[in-house]
Amino acid sequence: MPDRILFDQTSIGSSLSSFSSAGSGLQGFGHNRGIRLIPERELARQVQDTFARPPHRRTKLWEFGTNLHCSIIGTCLSTADLRQTLIKIGLREADTATEHELHASGVLIAGKQHGGAKLLHQALDRRHRVAINQFDRAKMVAEVRALWGEAVQRGEIPGAYWAALTHPATDDTLVRAIFSEVHMLSHLVDAANRADIRRLRQLEAENAQLEAKMARQEQQLRDAAVARDAAIRELTRELENHLTRGHGDVVEASADPKSAVWESLAADLKRRVEISESRRRRAEAQLQESRSDLAAERYARAAIERRESQLQRELDAIEASLVVPSGTNGAGRPAQLLTDITVLYVGGRQAQIGHLRAFAERSDAIFLHHDGGVEERGGLLPGLVSRADIVMFPVDCVSHASMSLVKRLCRQTGKPFLPLRSAALAPFCAALAKLDLDREAPMRALPPTEPS
Repeated sequence: MPDRILFDQTSIGSSLSSFSSAGSGLQGFGHNRGIRLIPERELARQVQDTFARPPHRRTKLWEFGTNLHCSIIGTCLSTADLRQTLIKIGLREADTATEHELHASGVLIAGKQHGGAKLLHQALDRRHRVAINQFDRAKMVAEVRALWGEAVQRGEIPGAYWAALTHPATDDTLVRAIFSEVHMLSHLVDAANRADIRRLRQLEAENAQLEAKMARQEQQLRDAAVARDAAIRELTRELENHLTRGHGDVVEASADPKSAVWESLAADLKRRVEISESRRRRAEAQLQESRSDLAAERYARAAIERRESQLQRELDAIEASLVVPSGTNGAGRPAQLLTDITVLYVGGRQAQIGHLRAFAERSDAIFLHHDGGVEERGGLLPGLVSRADIVMFPVDCVSHASMSLVKRLCRQTGKPFLPLRSAALAPFCAALAKLDLDREAPMRALPPTEPS
C-alpha cells in the first residue's frame, strides 16, 4: 500500500554502487577462488525485495487513504456498533443521530489516530475476529486473494473485506481489486432494493386501481338492479292500463293469450329481462375476476411482508449476537445462555458447518452434525437424535428421506424439531435466539414450526 512501505531509492542506489564497486575489485579474486559474482541487476532486485517486504503487522485503520474509510465504515460496521463506538469515543450527539450522520462522523474520525480511530479499529477487529483468524493463515498475496474469492462466493463480505484490507501480505493491486468489487456489489444491492421497492409500490397502485374498479362495478350492479326494478314496475303499470282501458275490443283482445298486445308486451319484457340478465352476468363475472386478482395481490403482498419480517428478525438476531454488551465474556454473546443444550443439525452445506458450530459454541451450546446421508450413514441418526435436545434442518439443503426420518425419530423420542428456511447462517442465528427466549420453558414443549 502507498503508506505502508517507505522505499528510499537513494539508499538503495548507494547500496548498489557500493556492492558494484566491491564487485569490480573482487573480480580477480572470484575468478581465482571459484566464487560466483551476482550480477548487478540481480543484486538490485534482491536488495529491493528485501526492503519492499511487507511489515509483519496488520494495517491500521488510520493508515488507509481517506477514499477507503467510507467503504470500510459503511460495509464492515453495523449502525448499532458504530453508534456504540462513537458514544464510547465521547460523541454525545451519537445517541440521537441519524444513520447518515453516524456514518459521516465515523468516516471523519477514522483518519485520526488520536481522535478515536483506535477505538473504531478495535471495534472492527472484535466484530470480524473469525474472518481475521481465517485470513491469518495466508502468507502470500495469492492466498489472500483466494480467501477473498471464497468469502465472496459464500456472501460473507464485511468480515472478509476488513480482514483482506488489513492483512500484512495485501498489496496495492489487491486493495484496488477488492475495493472495486465491493463498490460494484454495493451498486447491485442498491439496484435490487430499488427494484423491490418499485415492485411493492407498483403492487400497491394496482391494488388501489382494482379496489376502485370493484367499487365502480358494484355501483354499476346496483344501478342495473334499480333500473331493472323500475322497468318492471313501469311495464306492470302499462299492462294494467291496457287491461283496464275502456275499449272493449282491447279488453276482448287482451283476454286472448295469443293476441298481439300480449305478444308485444311479453316480447318486450323478455327482451328487457334478457338484456338485464346479460349485463348482470357480465358484471358478476368482472366482479369475480376483480376479487380473484385482488386476493392474489393481497396474498403476494402478505408473502412479501412475511418474508421481510422474517429476514428482519434474522438480521436483528445476528446483530444482537455480534454486539458485545457490558457483562459478557467478550465473545459477542452473554455467557451460559444455552448451557447443557445439545443442538443436532442435519443436512446443510459443508462449508457452513464450521461457522454454525462456532456460533453455537459461542452460546455455550453443544453442536452435533449429520450430513443427511451424503457421506455419513443414515443409521447414525437415531443415536444422534437421542443425544440432542432439539433437532434443526434446512429445508433447502436436506434430502426428503432424511427429513422424514428425522421427523419420525423426533416424534418417537418426544424431541422437538425446527425446520429452517435455508442453510445460511441467518436462520440458524434466529433459531438460537428463539431458544434463548424460550429457555425457561421445557425444551420438549417447543413446537416444531414450518418455515414461511
